[in-house]
Amino acid sequence: MDFKELANKYKTPLYVYDLDYMATQYQELKEAFKGRKSILAYAVKANSNLSVIKHFAQLGAGADCVSIGEVRRALLAGVAPYKIIFSGVGKSDDEIREAIESDILYINVESEAELGRVELIAKELDKPSRISIRVNPNIDPKTHPYISTGLHDNKFGVDIESAKRMYIRSKNSSYLEPVGIHFHIGSQLTELDPIREAAEIVADMIRSLEVLDIELKFFDIGGGLGIKYDDETTIKPYDYAQAILGCLTALDITIICEPGRFLTANAGYFLTKVLYEKKNGEKRFVVVDGAMNDLLRPSLYKAYHKIDVITDSESEKSKADIVGPVCESGDFLAKDCELPILEHNDLVVVNSAGAYGFTMASNYNTRGRVAEVAIKDGEDRLIRKRETFEDIIANEKEFLD
Repeated sequence: MDFKELANKYKTPLYVYDLDYMATQYQELKEAFKGRKSILAYAVKANSNLSVIKHFAQLGAGADCVSIGEVRRALLAGVAPYKIIFSGVGKSDDEIREAIESDILYINVESEAELGRVELIAKELDKPSRISIRVNPNIDPKTHPYISTGLHDNKFGVDIESAKRMYIRSKNSSYLEPVGIHFHIGSQLTELDPIREAAEIVADMIRSLEVLDIELKFFDIGGGLGIKYDDETTIKPYDYAQAILGCLTALDITIICEPGRFLTANAGYFLTKVLYEKKNGEKRFVVVDGAMNDLLRPSLYKAYHKIDVITDSESEKSKADIVGPVCESGDFLAKDCELPILEHNDLVVVNSAGAYGFTMASNYNTRGRVAEVAIKDGEDRLIRKRETFEDIIANEKEFLD
C-alpha cells in the first residue's frame, strides 16, 4: 500500500481499509466452523461503513446490530434479513417494532423487562417475534474492564435462573418464539479457557431447556476474538472453533458467531500528517492533524496502536507523544514513541485502526469526520467523503433566529 500516494490523493486525516485482508479473515473463521451449520454475523459496530458491510454480505455474512440504525445499514448493504440479529441493552419501542416488522432472524433480549416490551409490541402488531436471550455466564474474560461484558457487574445479559424463567414465559406466549441463546463475555479475548468455560455453561443450559420441551435452533457465541495490536498471543480460529464445538456434543444446533474486530482491525490504517514538533521542557510532542475525535481508542482505553512514520529524516530516535489539535490533555494517538525528528507533512501511519476507529469518531471541536478509502484488488476508491463545515451544521442552521 502506497500510503504517501493515498494521503496526497485523499488528504489527511484519512482511514484506509484493505478489503482483501477482511475477506481472508472471514474465510479463515468460516472454515474453522466448517463441520457445523454456522452463520458469521459481522458485528457492524466495529466498522459500520456501508461498503464494508456490503463486502461481508457478498461473502455470505450476516450482521450483528446494536441499534435500529445498524439494522437499516445491514439491510441497505444487502444483508439477508434472516441473517440479521438485533442486540443491545436499551432498545426503544420504536426500534423493537421496526425489528419485528423487518422480519429479521431474531431480537436478542437482555432483560425480563425488555422481554415484556417485545411481547406487548408483537401482540399489538399481531406478529410473533423470534427471540434469543443473552445469558450472562459470570465468567471473567481477562480483558480490559471497559470491554468486559460477561460478569454480573456488567450491564449485559441475565443470569441463568432469570434466563430459564424468560424461556418458559416465551414458550407459553403466543407472541414470542424462543429460537436462540446468546452469550458474549467480552472483546479482545486472548485466552481460550474463559470462552470454553462460558460455552460449557450455556450448552448445559440448552440441555436443561430441552427437558422442558424448549428446543433452540441457534447457539450464539458472540464475538470478541482478539487480534494482535502489539505482542499479544492470540487464539487461532481453529482452536477457538474446536473449544466451542467440544461443548456441543449431541446438540443439533446452528452456531452463530459475531466477529467484528477480528475481521477489520488489522485491515485498517489511520493516516495523519505532521504539523510540527514542540517541546515543553524535556517533553517532546509531535503535533499531527489527526486527533482523538478521529481515533478515540488511545484516549478512551489507553490502547496501543503500532506507529509507522514515512519520512526522509535520518536523525537519532527519541521518545515523543503524538498529539492532535483537539483542546483536551487526553488528545493523543500514542505516548512515548521512539521517533526520529519529524518535519511538516511527514506521514504518521497508525496501524490496526479498522475496528472502533471511524465508528467512534465525533465532531468535537467542530472537526469534520474524515474520509474513508477502500483498497480491493490493488485499486483504491473513496467509500465516504470527508465532512465539510456545511455538513456539520446542516441540522442546526435552519433554526438560527
